[in-house]
Amino acid sequence: MSHFRTSLAIRQLFDYETWTYTYLLWDEVSKEAALIDTVLEQYERDLNLVKELGLTLKYTLDTHIHADHITANGLLRDTTGAEIIIHKNAAISCADQLVTDGQKFYLGEHAIEVMHTPGHTNMDISYRIEGAVFTGDTLLVRDCGRTDFQLGDTEAMYNSLQRLFALPEDTIVFPGHDYKGFSCSTIGEEKRFNVRAGNGKTFAEFKEIMDAMKLPPPRRLAISVPGNMVCGKVDESAEAAA
Repeated sequence: MSHFRTSLAIRQLFDYETWTYTYLLWDEVSKEAALIDTVLEQYERDLNLVKELGLTLKYTLDTHIHADHITANGLLRDTTGAEIIIHKNAAISCADQLVTDGQKFYLGEHAIEVMHTPGHTNMDISYRIEGAVFTGDTLLVRDCGRTDFQLGDTEAMYNSLQRLFALPEDTIVFPGHDYKGFSCSTIGEEKRFNVRAGNGKTFAEFKEIMDAMKLPPPRRLAISVPGNMVCGKVDESAEAAA
């Protein structure tokens, strides 16, 4: 992805079981790195990549408490010492930092800024760097996250999308999931073409679309949320029984 003009190097990784994107970011001078939205089953893949590239994993950043997969953050902290970062509304004791809107972290001299973008849950974070934003389950390509469970809020989602749409139009959008074959987008594209909130949709129009959605609960909900409340350090025997 070297053709993207961003302040940090980016590697986009995918988990086919849960349609989840994990992102490895690093500063090419200091070799300091961060992983966004890790997946437990991809722990070895991600750790090996960090080692192969000669990076030092400084942070693991979660966009929210996930309901469809378990994080690898706890294991990665055990092996690398990386700090676990999540929004304060997650209220989990296993995190190293519970952060708020506007807070910044640095890889080398390059900032990663916290944008609190609730709606899918009350804790959703988008992580912004120069040239790109990692939007988790808030803004997806031509879509957005559901708001019908896990402290979701349709009005908060609409407001968060409007906040993201106010970013520079050439900002690359890297979503937390993909279900349609898209790897990324731009703020300008999503402002025009997002089927839920784009093309100047009012909140009333957005709410009508969201209220009409009838989605089943995530398949791994009963395992994922409890597992993520302890940063992925789950009892494997309990998981197997489930």
